[in-house]
Amino acid sequence: MSTTHPGQRVAVLADSQNLYHTAQSLYSRNIDYASLLEAATDGRNLTRAIAYVIRADAPEEESFFEALEDIGFETRIKEIRTFGDGSKKADWDIGMSLDAVSLAAHVDTVALCTGDGDFARLCRFLRHEGVRVEVFSFEESTAESLREAAGFITDMSADTSRFLL
Repeated sequence: MSTTHPGQRVAVLADSQNLYHTAQSLYSRNIDYASLLEAATDGRNLTRAIAYVIRADAPEEESFFEALEDIGFETRIKEIRTFGDGSKKADWDIGMSLDAVSLAAHVDTVALCTGDGDFARLCRFLRHEGVRVEVFSFEESTAESLREAAGFITDMSADTSRFLL
């Protein structure tokens, strides 16, 4: 299962926090989610596209969530948690992993849009189950463990005109 073909069923799971922070820190730009979705499907059958986002009460976030839905992503929204010491936390690692495992029996390919090494174990599991795993991330911030575990990687830094606004 090393090549793609038009009949493949694809699920696209986008770790929006990881992508946003990387694009901002490296390029001071935003992700072009329409182009990302197009690249991840690559003419294949899209089964599901899910963007995992954090609600941080920023003024522009609701329009961002709506734009994702207009593009074709379902949005999974998690509220940011603030702890007594002032630190904040919000991540979707478990939610993304559960969705990927749940979708594995219904797709041929899972496109993980993240550079987070926490997903390396998920990649190994999916590949063991016969699912093609494609990672879309920025080379500079992609964990080595994820690179080793993924079947195929698209370096978004190599084509910023396509992947960034």
